[in-house]
Amino acid sequence: MPVPVVFLHAFPYSPAMWEAQQSAVIGHPLLLPDILGYESLEGAAAHVLVEMDNLGWEKAVFVGLSMGGYVIFRLWNLEPERFVGMVLADTRATPDTPEQQAARVQLAERILAEGMTVFPPLNLHTHLGQTSLKERPLLVEQVRRMQLAADPAKTASSLKALAKRPDSQPLLSEISVPALLLVGEEDVLTPPAEAAGMAAQIPDSRMLIIPKAGHLSNLENPKAFNTALRGFLSELSA
Repeated sequence: MPVPVVFLHAFPYSPAMWEAQQSAVIGHPLLLPDILGYESLEGAAAHVLVEMDNLGWEKAVFVGLSMGGYVIFRLWNLEPERFVGMVLADTRATPDTPEQQAARVQLAERILAEGMTVFPPLNLHTHLGQTSLKERPLLVEQVRRMQLAADPAKTASSLKALAKRPDSQPLLSEISVPALLLVGEEDVLTPPAEAAGMAAQIPDSRMLIIPKAGHLSNLENPKAFNTALRGFLSELSA
């Protein structure tokens, strides 16, 4: 039986961001939990485990992008025996600096006061790569709408959870399952150097750079992302 796959979305998006990936992994049982709005990343991870239990899944491959990657680290910290493998896309193991923490809390308060309209002007240009911003206006508009559609209260809660997330670097050398690290070559939030640093510490890992993509590499270059994902899943299933 093909291995189950859990897709963990980025902030402040919804599981809908994985639409192009679902068709790439036909045959695998899929779980796409909504992890926006938890007061801690541990809370989000616990929710994922409950959903797996409800399906009767003992193990899965976890695919997380950005915030989804942070939740993968919390899942590994809680129940590493549930992993067959992991895909860490456009994410990092390091915690926020005090300045980044303060900026997240400040943005959370603004969103609670003013709504999600404050979010795209501040973040759209960093969530997408230069190629997308210059050449893909339909994608830019799609991502803008996805940002605006996020629930303000849940977005604020997640911002505070992201701000206080722990340092996951000590976990890297303990990861004992195969890991695939994917990163957009134009990602300015979690750049390729960040992925390379993690890959150097995870024993059974490989890293691929997704061309012409920024932080949302699965949306910006789904063909390259899906090819890498399918190859990884076929290796694990062999």
